Amino acid sequence: MIVSPPAFLDQSIRAVVFDLDGTLIDSAPDLARAINAVLDEDDRDRLSLTQVRRFIGDGARVLVDRAMAATGIPLTGDALDTATARFLDHYGAGLAIDTQIYAGAAETLERLKDSGLAIGVCTNKPQAATEAVLAHFGLGRWVDVIGGGDRFPVRKPEPGHLQGVLDDLGVPAHRAVMVGDNEHDMAVARATGTGSVLVSWGYARQPLEEIDADRRIDRLSELLVLLGVAGAPTVDNPQPAS
Repeated sequence: MIVSPPAFLDQSIRAVVFDLDGTLIDSAPDLARAINAVLDEDDRDRLSLTQVRRFIGDGARVLVDRAMAATGIPLTGDALDTATARFLDHYGAGLAIDTQIYAGAAETLERLKDSGLAIGVCTNKPQAATEAVLAHFGLGRWVDVIGGGDRFPVRKPEPGHLQGVLDDLGVPAHRAVMVGDNEHDMAVARATGTGSVLVSWGYARQPLEEIDADRRIDRLSELLVLLGVAGAPTVDNPQPAS
């Protein structure tokens, strides 16, 4: 059935901000390929795709840090910086070999944009890689502001990251919604004052039922219903996430 907009959408929403990895795209296979290339160079054990999925979401340096800690002696300081640079080189050489966009991502972005909403991306992935991936999959055409993890002085879950994207969009927090797959996305939404929509796929490290969000959706088309986009498909009621 068609749902009524939840309380946080009673006001006029003007912008939707998306996380990237685990929300719009499944990039884990290419991230795994890149980190395993670094581990091979350092004569460390390789990581499984399942392990890498648990390490995604906090940016490249944290992913490398977690990978090193999981495969031997952890790295710190300059050594970790160097390993991160090598990881980014490997990743940059194959950003979209096995990465896939999630079902409905392109269609949802297009429908949201056509309805007059501003679209942003707030991700801990580096800016250059984010721009390249969005361009590769043709998603960038609908995105007004891209906020990579190295574009602002802070990154998720610090509210300054999402606030920076909103400032560039020219939209106040109470007129925006953050859509993401993990606890950091929902935390930054809460701290910034936007609405929050948690997707049921992706790379969350906490059980979904333990993540505080306004709504949880099982497919991206449900977002069109929540936002009252004209002609949105009929879907089951998106569930409150708490």
